[in-house]
This record gives sequence, C-alpha cells and structure tokens, in this order.
Amino acid sequence: MKSIFNAEGNQAIINRIEQLSPITLNEWGTMNVGQMLVHCQLLIKVAFGELVIKRGLMGFLFGKMIKKSIMSDTPFKNNLPTAKEFEVKGMHDFHASKKDLIAMIKRFSEEGHSVIRNPKHPIFGTLTPEEWDYMQWKHLDHHLKQFGV
Repeated sequence: MKSIFNAEGNQAIINRIEQLSPITLNEWGTMNVGQMLVHCQLLIKVAFGELVIKRGLMGFLFGKMIKKSIMSDTPFKNNLPTAKEFEVKGMHDFHASKKDLIAMIKRFSEEGHSVIRNPKHPIFGTLTPEEWDYMQWKHLDHHLKQFGV
C-alpha cells in the first residue's frame, strides 16, 4: 500500500491531499499549506526529469549515508532542513498548486515506472524506480502529517 505506483496507495495519498484547505495550518515547520504543495511538486519534477539540479558536494560526500537513512522505515524527523533548491517562499495559488500536485501523483500510477525519466537524485545519486517510489511516498506522507492529514 505504501506506493504511489500502486493505484490504492496513490489514491490514499490523493485523498489526504483533498482534505487540505487554504487555511489548513502546519503542526511544525515554517511552510504554509500552499508552499508545501509546491515543495512536494519539486521533488516529483526531479524524478520526472522536468527539474534538473546538479549534485553538490554534500551529495558526493554524504549522499549514500543519507540515502540509507531515507530508505529506512524510520519516519522523517520534524523540522529537518531541506536543500535550498527545494525551499519554497512567497504566496502560491492553493487551488492550482493542489490540482497540479494531484495530477503529478496520478501520473505515477497511470504511467508506472516509465514516469521516472531521471534516475539521479541530486543528493542520493542514482535511484531505482522502487527507491523513487518509496522516497516520494515517504516525503508526501511526512508533509501531509505536517498539516494534520
């Protein structure tokens, strides 16, 4: 079930996103709900090959160690820092951002593994479709919990 390639897991994530409203407050962190919706899209855009981010020194030095932690069953800790390329500032159209994120998530179950057009994550290096799947699900789950859904 914890898969966005799987139709059931995909719909479960979408159902949670549908519970968000423009006034949903975060339980931790500094992002508002609109920023979170855009932030989640950025990681997906990397997987889709629509956003190219070069691998930095931190990725080369610590990427494998961090990847091992990310791919474990341990949930992400609250208030973890994010790479500057994934930081989102300013105001964003909630409804458009929500619609766009849902459309991106649907692509995972509709297109399957072929939706991953960039196997290289800017920090963790090359990921298999299964690793992308797990990381995307875990990332979305983390931020949906951040907003109480």
